[in-house]
Amino acid sequence: MGILFMNRIISSAGMRCFATTGKYPKTFEKLLIANRGEISRRIQSTCKKMGIKTVAIYSDADRHAMFVKEADEAYRIGPPQSGQSYLRMDLILDIAKKSKAQAVHPGYGFLSENMTFCKLLTDNSITFVGPPHYAIHAMGDKIESKKLAKKSNVNTIPGFMGEVKDTTEARKIANEIGYPVMVKASAGGGGKGMRIAWNDKEVDLGFRLSRDEAISSFGDGRLLIEKFIETPRHIEFQILGDQQGNYVYLPERECSVQRRNQKVVEEAPSVVMDPATRHAMGTQACMMAKACGYYTTGTCEFLMDKYKKFFFLEMNTRLQVEHPVTEMITGIDLVEQMILTAAGHPLSYKQADVKILGHACEYRIYAEDPSRKFLPSIGFLEKYQEPVTRDGMRIDTGVQEGSEISMYYDPMISKLVCWGENRPQALSRLSNALEEYVIKGVIHNAGFGRSIINNETFKGGEYSTAFIPKFYKDGFFGEKMTPTDNKLLALMAFKVAQMQDKQTHLQGIKYPEHNESLNPLYCIVGGNTFKLTHDFENGHYDIETIEGGKVAKTEKVRSCEVQMHGEALMKASVIDDEQDGSVAKNVQYMETKNGYKHCFYYNGTHCEVEVYNEEQYKLKKYMAVFKARDTSKMILSPMPGAIVSVSVQPGSIVVDGQELLVVEAMKMQNVIRAEKEGKIKAVKIKKGQSVAVDEVLIEYEQTTFHFFTFRVTYR
Repeated sequence: MGILFMNRIISSAGMRCFATTGKYPKTFEKLLIANRGEISRRIQSTCKKMGIKTVAIYSDADRHAMFVKEADEAYRIGPPQSGQSYLRMDLILDIAKKSKAQAVHPGYGFLSENMTFCKLLTDNSITFVGPPHYAIHAMGDKIESKKLAKKSNVNTIPGFMGEVKDTTEARKIANEIGYPVMVKASAGGGGKGMRIAWNDKEVDLGFRLSRDEAISSFGDGRLLIEKFIETPRHIEFQILGDQQGNYVYLPERECSVQRRNQKVVEEAPSVVMDPATRHAMGTQACMMAKACGYYTTGTCEFLMDKYKKFFFLEMNTRLQVEHPVTEMITGIDLVEQMILTAAGHPLSYKQADVKILGHACEYRIYAEDPSRKFLPSIGFLEKYQEPVTRDGMRIDTGVQEGSEISMYYDPMISKLVCWGENRPQALSRLSNALEEYVIKGVIHNAGFGRSIINNETFKGGEYSTAFIPKFYKDGFFGEKMTPTDNKLLALMAFKVAQMQDKQTHLQGIKYPEHNESLNPLYCIVGGNTFKLTHDFENGHYDIETIEGGKVAKTEKVRSCEVQMHGEALMKASVIDDEQDGSVAKNVQYMETKNGYKHCFYYNGTHCEVEVYNEEQYKLKKYMAVFKARDTSKMILSPMPGAIVSVSVQPGSIVVDGQELLVVEAMKMQNVIRAEKEGKIKAVKIKKGQSVAVDEVLIEYEQTTFHFFTFRVTYR
């Protein structure tokens, strides 16, 4: 087939705009996708391009999902819990036989790196679109892969080359290696089953939680321990291999911006890479593949220090979440190559054919709260509007407006990828697109992504895996609003009030052409009070800053034009007396509460603007002040999830740092601890119970002991 170069404008439905180069060699007539969400849609898109019919499987939680509706056939697999649905090998095999699927693509996660599943399919004459089972065992198993790497003279991280049996052995090994260490699952990936430990106590906890997460996510609780390399760069190489023994490596991806051991931003190529190091690392990646007879697509991950000394970390024997950035800079459809090589076709190009075409950067949009240690947010997407389509942009998603973000699965909403002829252009496109995401119903991290992309250290390419801990140690709470930002929001609130008034007029309620009761308006935002007056004849706005009941400053806005993109995205063009030209701003209008409180999303920050007409403003001082709920004696759930264990009971005396309970969310276990000494009055939950965010979990006897902390290291 040669190298397939794709169009750079790609639709939100996946990769439907891939250029095709003619007929494909014979592969499979029907393929089952043993996965869900955006990756199922991504695989479907290539299958449709290749003329392959698709079979989807779905749990009860996914019965209305987009990937189910778009497949040629779809079969129910079971209830929402992964262990009873997407991890059921026997049921998937039955459906593959029933549907007469000739091949199964596992996507990523779930059973994608499960040797037993691969062999089960192969033994039943069904092709596993991925590496052979013996390669999964050798490379997908972190313990075995490290042994093989050492044998193949590939650079490895110092550590224990075997399975750690219990906490006693874990402490012994950790002390021999020297702290800090990484306790990690031998199977799987995606940040699950991984804990950094700085002392014996943290090794004990990390061993228990990592083992439980590994069993829950991969059905394999084996753990290893290795030296934790501080502040490295995380660089990975995509390799392709065929069954004839041919291998190529594709340009590297840099994945150093991470939280909870999971990648947040991925870009290709790396800003620090030079041709010699690229060749050395890519060659070692191919050496690993050759050593175990690997074929189809895989990813070798490395850690690189500031001297460009690199160490093999692990190999993911599957398609990566971040594979689109590689596709964008090479033009190679990786899913297509997986299908072709799984069907026995040789690679049709050599290493010299692989070129780097520009730069690409990906950001994962998650339903999570960056201000609460990135805890997941579940609910329905009441509003979901993707960025305006532009050159070099690709969005892979599995949701649409009305979709549910469930507590049972990864809370990813979409992957936004932007390509440019160079890195600055790619980052600029990504930043602009992130500003246009409109998401309502769940908390999301789009604003956090824009903050990262515009961070001067990130823009300069001088970052490591310590980037988020360094710049966002306590999380992301939105950008700090400046006086100019507050005036812009006041102006947007004025515009919203005008538009709402006009809408009322259109609904049949008679008002004069310009409702004088809405002119002037008083807007309170960020502790500032502004009086806005609109001159309808020339379009000017007078903005008076009110301090102590008096006008402290008066400014004039010569023009303010707003174009609505959908119901929420306001593209404003503002000209004031201090500027020669107009300034373009994107502001999202979210809702109006109680008729006077307009809510906006701007610069990653949720803002409220109170709006009053002149009469209402005079009466405002007589309005009752809202009193927040008293939670001083309570511990509230920081996330929706299920209770794994409860370590205290009524009457228990707890001390600082003591474990109170464990909540599982998105297949990751999170410890909630006491931060102060105190006595437990009531325990409101029990093991196995589902809880909502902010639900009362525990009550204390004394008001001074309500504080808590929690450790979150899920995918």
